[in-house]
Amino acid sequence: MSGLSIGILGGTGDQGKGLARRFAMAGLRVVIGSRSAERAGEAADSIGAGASGATNSEVAAGCDIVIVAVPYDGHKALLESLTTELAGKIVVDCVNPLAFDKQGAYALPVAEGSAAQQAAAVLPDSRVVAAFHHVSAVLLMDPAVEKVDLDVLVLGDDREATDTVRALADVIPGVRGVYGGRLRNAFQVEALTANMISINRRYKAHAGLRITDV
Repeated sequence: MSGLSIGILGGTGDQGKGLARRFAMAGLRVVIGSRSAERAGEAADSIGAGASGATNSEVAAGCDIVIVAVPYDGHKALLESLTTELAGKIVVDCVNPLAFDKQGAYALPVAEGSAAQQAAAVLPDSRVVAAFHHVSAVLLMDPAVEKVDLDVLVLGDDREATDTVRALADVIPGVRGVYGGRLRNAFQVEALTANMISINRRYKAHAGLRITDV
């Protein structure tokens, strides 16, 4: 990962900011994106470790790997506005299309099959990878947590891109990137987040996944 810059669209949210913090702590150059450069700068200052902030378009154009961590309801529109900037880039989609009611979290249907497949449809000239869906923002942001006990499932159709994103996951202490299949299998990974939320609420935990025998 040496020399690669990591941009995070929607990096002012909990998940994006938590990932930014851990990548910056690992020594990577990290740029947090937002619609407001000022807000992005404030988020970068709050995590320290050398992270910086910029507008989403500046992040998309200037970083080598771009992580999409925006709410699902703004997912497609944002990517449609950045097709030129993201062309040729590895785009890591960690968006979970979820809704909540009195019974808890549940997965939303996506016309393209999953948020990651939606990203691939909108960004035909980008190398879209699905990853980082089940990472607890609370653990990522907690300074008392030195290691995050977690496997990150990495899905995509470009072998080099998935290997790169697996290596990116590995820079977070305790985390391991594990290849999880083609992008067409991203739906069940995104939907599993609803189950993880239910587990965490029942047990008052920040549970993660571990893949055995690999």
